[in-house]
Amino acid sequence: MEKRNATCAVIGAGDYIGAEIAKTFAAEGFTVFAGRRDGAKLEPLVKDIESAGGSIVGRSLDARKEDEVAAFLNDADKHAPLEVCIFNVGANVNFPILETTDRVFRKVWEMACWAGFLAGRESARLMLPHGKGNIFFTGATASLRGGSGYAAFASAKFGLRAVAQSMARELGPKNIHVAHLVIDSGVDTAWVRERREKIWGKEALDNPDLLMPPASVAASYWQLYQQPRSAWTFELEIRPFGEKW
Repeated sequence: MEKRNATCAVIGAGDYIGAEIAKTFAAEGFTVFAGRRDGAKLEPLVKDIESAGGSIVGRSLDARKEDEVAAFLNDADKHAPLEVCIFNVGANVNFPILETTDRVFRKVWEMACWAGFLAGRESARLMLPHGKGNIFFTGATASLRGGSGYAAFASAKFGLRAVAQSMARELGPKNIHVAHLVIDSGVDTAWVRERREKIWGKEALDNPDLLMPPASVAASYWQLYQQPRSAWTFELEIRPFGEKW
């Protein structure tokens, strides 16, 4: 593995998509700074990457707190120039509109939209002096379409998409690639499998082609990173070949 003098920050380094993103960029020689609210849960990821010869720093991080986000990204940039920041905070909840409390709505917006703005702004602040960078945001079907029970989640994801669009138009001419990845599928996680079985029964899990492996999402982020600046993608939609849309 050829080491790079560069860091990749993963904000929202959960057990599935976030972990696979971290493994992918670490395998390509980046030092990965991985953050999630409960930093102790990063221990298996740190062990996996280090045992494979990669470099990772795991931190507890509340992505809704401005000072924590700034400190996390500043530390990454001090270690080596921050070249990639990937915002991967989830916040996917489903509540009927009459059961969507003001607290739920506000909390989901803080996690999925406000936190993304913080991550984008603070990483841009560090990348601009370097003259290059990549800022990628994880979106969902709800980024494009509000569904029944998803008023809070969809409004936050719509907002995150708008933040990403605005940043892409402003920062693209300054050699910073901003992209938004729409995951139009259930991702193969324990939570998604449990939910699908509860709603549709065990037969809903019979077709493995309808759930997207987290590694496939990570591969899409790596493809975005590799794009030449003469042909940057802003928005990439991905779904399994068996998904109806």
